[in-house]
Amino acid sequence: MKTKIFVLEDDLWYSQFLSYHLSLDTTHEVRAFSSANEFLHSLSEAPDIITLDYHLPGFDGEMILSRILEASPNTYIIVISGQEDISKAVNTIKQGAYDYIVKSEETKERLWSIVEKIKQHIALKREIEALRKEVNQNLSIGNEIVGSSEPIQKVLKLIQKAASDDINLMITGETGTGKEFTARAIHRRSSRAKKPFVAVNISAIPSELLESELYGHEKGAFTGATNLHIGKFEEAHGGTLFLDEIGEMDIHLQCKLLRILQERKVTRIGANTSFTVDVRVVAATNLNLLDEVRKGNFREDLYYRLLGLQIHLPPLRERGHDLLLIAQKVLQTYCQQRDIPAKSLTANAQKKLLKHNFPGNIRELKAVVELAAVLSDTAYITPEDIQLNESQPAPFSEEKTLDEYIADTVQKYLDKYNYNVLCVADKLKIGKSTIYRMIRKKEVYMASRK
Repeated sequence: MKTKIFVLEDDLWYSQFLSYHLSLDTTHEVRAFSSANEFLHSLSEAPDIITLDYHLPGFDGEMILSRILEASPNTYIIVISGQEDISKAVNTIKQGAYDYIVKSEETKERLWSIVEKIKQHIALKREIEALRKEVNQNLSIGNEIVGSSEPIQKVLKLIQKAASDDINLMITGETGTGKEFTARAIHRRSSRAKKPFVAVNISAIPSELLESELYGHEKGAFTGATNLHIGKFEEAHGGTLFLDEIGEMDIHLQCKLLRILQERKVTRIGANTSFTVDVRVVAATNLNLLDEVRKGNFREDLYYRLLGLQIHLPPLRERGHDLLLIAQKVLQTYCQQRDIPAKSLTANAQKKLLKHNFPGNIRELKAVVELAAVLSDTAYITPEDIQLNESQPAPFSEEKTLDEYIADTVQKYLDKYNYNVLCVADKLKIGKSTIYRMIRKKEVYMASRK
C-alpha cells in the first residue's frame, strides 16, 4: 500500500524541496499544501504522515496540530520549525506530534529516517489488524458455529465475507436452523460490533402495531400513545437490525420499509420531520421469497433491496455427523451452566440421534439433548434418556433435486438395516454398485456396524 504524506509549508521553495525528497520513494504519495485552510479541508482523506510547518503566517501552530489530531487521530505528525526551541519541541510532542525537526542541513536525512521508522510502525499495525481480523473471523466463528460438513463450511466462508463488508444480508433456512444466531455472529465480527444488535420477529407483532414498533411514534400520535416511543430502526442506529420472518410482513407495510431502506431516513408516526438512520439490515425467512413475489405476497423491489448477500442455512438432516458435534457442544454448555458433572453420549445414543430427521433442526436437537441431560442419572446419556417425537414427519423440501431425495432414501435404509449394503440393495431393488458409488461420492455415509 502507498504511504500518503501531506506537506504543509508556506515557503514554496522549501515545500518543493521536501516534496521532491519524499517522492523519491515510489511507495510515497506526496501532496503539498501552502494554504492552511485547504489543508484542513483535506484532512478527511486521512493521510498516514504529515510534515507541519509550525510557524504559518496568521495561524497558530498549536491550533493546527490540535485540529489534525481531532480530525485524523491515527496520522503521524512531524513538526518542522525554523527555530530551535527545546520547550516548544517538548510541548508539541506532549500534545501528540510524533517528532520535532529543526530546519537545517540535516533536515533531509532526519526526515527520511523518521518517515522510514513511521512506515515500519504503520506496517506492523496493519499486520496486527489483519491477524486480529483473521483470528476473529476464522477461529471464533468456527467455535460458535459447530460443524465440519461441506454445507456448513460453505456457510462459514460466506459469514467471513459478510463480516468484512457492510452489504445487506438475507439469511434463509428452515425454522430452527440458527438464523438469528448466525446474524449475531456476523454482527459481533463486523465493524458495527460495538453498536446495538436489535432483533425483531415480524410474525410475532400484529400488523397494526408493526409500523410503530419499527419506526416509533410521538406522544399523542394515536389513541393510547401516551409516551414517545423509540422505534427499532432508531434503536439500532450505528448497528445491525435483524428482521426475522420478513416474509410475514403485510404487503401494505412493505412500501414504507422499502422507502426507508432507499433513503435511510425514518419518520416517527405523528412527527413532521424525519431523521437519518445508519443501520445494516439483516433479513431472515423460512419461506421461498421468490415464490411469495410470484404469488403477489411480497414486493419484488423490496425483495431485491433486501437480498444483498444471501446465506442459506442447511437443515440438520443434510449436515451428517455435524449433528453429533452440535449435540456434544449443547451438552457441554448445559452442564457448565447448571454446574453439574460433565456428561457424554453413548455410541447407541449417538446412533439414535443420527436416525432421527429433526424437523425442528438445531432448536429441536437442543431441547432433546438438554432434556436427556436432566433424565440421565449417570455420566452417560443412553438411548433411553433421549425422548424423540417420532410421529412428526420430516418436512418436504421443494428445492431438493431428485438425486438428493434418492440419497436421503438410501441413507434411511442404510441406517435402518445397520449399514448392510446387500440388504439395502435388495430392499430398494437397486444394484449394490449404485450404493457403493454413492458412498464414494459422499452422497451417503457408513457408520460402524452394531
